[in-house]
Amino acid sequence: MADHGLRERKKRATRQLISNVASGLFIQRGFAEVTVAEIAEAAGVSKMTVFNYFPRKEDLFLDRHADRLAELVSVVQSRPAGVSACAALRAHQHSLLASGHPLSGAIAGGPGFWWVLTSSPALMARWYEQEREIASAFAEVFVEETGDAFRSRMVAGLLTTAITTVFSHAMERILAGDDVEVVRREQVAVIDQAFDLAEHGVGDFPPATG
Repeated sequence: MADHGLRERKKRATRQLISNVASGLFIQRGFAEVTVAEIAEAAGVSKMTVFNYFPRKEDLFLDRHADRLAELVSVVQSRPAGVSACAALRAHQHSLLASGHPLSGAIAGGPGFWWVLTSSPALMARWYEQEREIASAFAEVFVEETGDAFRSRMVAGLLTTAITTVFSHAMERILAGDDVEVVRREQVAVIDQAFDLAEHGVGDFPPATG
């Protein structure tokens, strides 16, 4: 059992190393200019090892998606009785911001990430695909809870838009030269505005349980 735990830790460390090396190279030179072979060499691993951890080059840069997706689904599924999905996701966005999490968008290192992302059509395509995956996962949870397929898809899309717009708003402000601390302070109201807009349209669907 201890061996298995050690192997898992080593695998996680290798995956993180490859991702960190790749992100550093992409930020220096741009996504299209860096090859997987260069990343492998810089990380001290084989090209095959890189592809074992990251089947697509885009996922070397957008490597947090699986964790983010699982976390967002968990926020909705494990929300307490009496709390709507919208309220649970609003609280989650506030907690990301308060803890200085990269997925809040309000971080000093954001401009490098945003520049690489927005200057690569391949990365942007994968970014939008990941947004659709989040919306689909929400819809699945909502259909399971309510049986209403159409409304579940609509609400899932609106809540996903709130999350992604909050993130990109902060990133774009910092990229435009706004002070990170000012953006972070003002982002509290941005989150509430986004979820107020969603909530007034969405209402309490899916309803709070309990």
